[in-house]
Amino acid sequence: MIGSVQVIPAATLRAAATVVCHGGLYRLTAMFANDERMINGSFAIYVLFFSKEDAAFKTIKAIIKQDDLLEFPSLTPLMAAAAWYEREIHDLFGLTPVGHPDLRPLVLHENWSQGRYPLRKDFEPDSVESGENIDYPVPPVQGKGVFEVPVGPIHAGIIEPGHFRFSQAGENIINLEAKLFFAHRGIEKAVEGLSFSKALFQTERICGACSVANTLSYVQAVESLTNTEVPLRAEYLRVLAAELERLYNHVGDIGNLCAGLGFAAGISNGSRLKEQLMRLNERLTGNRFLRGWITLGGVTMDITQELVQDIARLLAGITDELNDLLGLLRDNDAFLDRVNTTGILPQQAALDLGVVGVAARASGVDFDIRRDFPYAAYRSLSFHVPVYTNGDVAARLWVRADEAAESIKIIDQLLEELPNGKLTGELGSVEPYQAAFSMTESPRGSNLHWLMAGENNTIYRYFVRSASYPNWPALTVAVPGNIIPDFPLINKSFELCYACLDR
Repeated sequence: MIGSVQVIPAATLRAAATVVCHGGLYRLTAMFANDERMINGSFAIYVLFFSKEDAAFKTIKAIIKQDDLLEFPSLTPLMAAAAWYEREIHDLFGLTPVGHPDLRPLVLHENWSQGRYPLRKDFEPDSVESGENIDYPVPPVQGKGVFEVPVGPIHAGIIEPGHFRFSQAGENIINLEAKLFFAHRGIEKAVEGLSFSKALFQTERICGACSVANTLSYVQAVESLTNTEVPLRAEYLRVLAAELERLYNHVGDIGNLCAGLGFAAGISNGSRLKEQLMRLNERLTGNRFLRGWITLGGVTMDITQELVQDIARLLAGITDELNDLLGLLRDNDAFLDRVNTTGILPQQAALDLGVVGVAARASGVDFDIRRDFPYAAYRSLSFHVPVYTNGDVAARLWVRADEAAESIKIIDQLLEELPNGKLTGELGSVEPYQAAFSMTESPRGSNLHWLMAGENNTIYRYFVRSASYPNWPALTVAVPGNIIPDFPLINKSFELCYACLDR
């Protein structure tokens, strides 16, 4: 996707955004900065909006001349979804969103050297000295009987680091303050200057659970830039990979959710079914996370008719066993008592925060990139997008269950219609400083990869907005009003990823 771009002075950004999103027809989907001083002597703020009704994207590019004040009017007072994006821009580029209500560090923590902005082109990594210790104020919740419970950033389980601070009265949670980005890897910086093919290795490893979705977003953006035609068979095989990824994640997440309330039978069965699917992944590609299959211009490996039959047989068995597991959950009053009306995310909050994927569809937001902005072979496939309205843990569980069943139907459909043909198309070239983006629907929701080409088919700027990025703030909305023993359950129902943030 390339789409229309409206170029404006930064001072008029809020007014332009107000016009674009007037009436809620267009909603914010991503916001990021780019150091274009060597191109045109300016920084740029890109704000991407989409409309399901218009089936269109609009981009505002706000220009900040390097000789001007390095600031722009904050969009956060206008749209809550902009809050994290603007904090990230402030951290990584040193551009100040004037009027932002909370400019505490987001990506760069308190020990980062002040005045060092890692995504500027003149940043020198060797010049960074750590050791500073800036205060990170946490808004207090005061009152009789109120106390705080800190959790993390190091956890008892084998998970990534994240710090949660609960303000409570008894067991009831009043407020949750989440602090993340403890393992930021600088992938966007690391790929600058790399060829499109070399950067692919990093893209596949942004997140284990979303390897296919991230890779597919990236290669589609490159293919859009280079006007590369992908063979039809490769398009179908890409969808096969994407749906196998969705399926093993959803089945595993159903089991993980059972772990949030100690339901051992659900944990064991979910893990067992996920393991079967991941062994299929390894048989197809040599990798349990399906890495190495999708490449620039197509796919690297074909499947035989024998594999087609084996996939069909395995999925038939998975369908029966998954139905048995879901029946066990739906008939268990103790289980239902824990998941119903727990961790409610209201529909308006989901819209305001730009929540995507399962979490959005469980709160009544009927949006799925596969259907509304179809890519690859999704243009030729028919499927149902499940939507629930309760916005609670149960709704997020049933959305996953329904989507898992739909994934099996999609896979059956594409295997039956799998066309013959080549596996790869020849990658074209692109003029320097052209930009494009691509979106795919990962197991957690839509993700967006935007890139600008440099000289000789290299990367000048790469931006990744994962599904977890807009969904993490929603957790702090869904948790208050519940009891602290339900936090693991609510957290697992969102199935948020730390690595996707720490890119």
